[in-house]
Amino acid sequence: MLAADYPFLEILWTMFIFFLFVIWIWILITVAVDIFRRKDASGGKKALWIIFIIVAPYLGVLVYLITNHDGMADRNIQAAQKHQEQTDAYIRSVAGGSAAEIEKAKGLLDSGAITQEEYDAIKAKALAGS
Repeated sequence: MLAADYPFLEILWTMFIFFLFVIWIWILITVAVDIFRRKDASGGKKALWIIFIIVAPYLGVLVYLITNHDGMADRNIQAAQKHQEQTDAYIRSVAGGSAAEIEKAKGLLDSGAITQEEYDAIKAKALAGS
């Protein structure tokens, strides 16, 4: 009985409207985050943009996207690069620790300060810790 009251095309239309609403919310949040991320704008300018977006949401977001699209892209690229650098630094710090221990132990083995068994034990311990 419910299917007869709500035809398939109306279901598709409702889904389309719902997804447009989700996209709209996503764009609104993205613009608000970008406004607060800006370092070139003063607090007053940021407040005016937020008020403009709240008072006239469609017009405010559209005007912001038109006037600041290049800045948004640059800030997103800078944020992605910063996150990538942090990830790379973390990976180097984790991976470099055991490699440095093995290299140091190899130097000690080559100089004759430790035996092959001691080197193997240090190597196994370093590899088990990573």
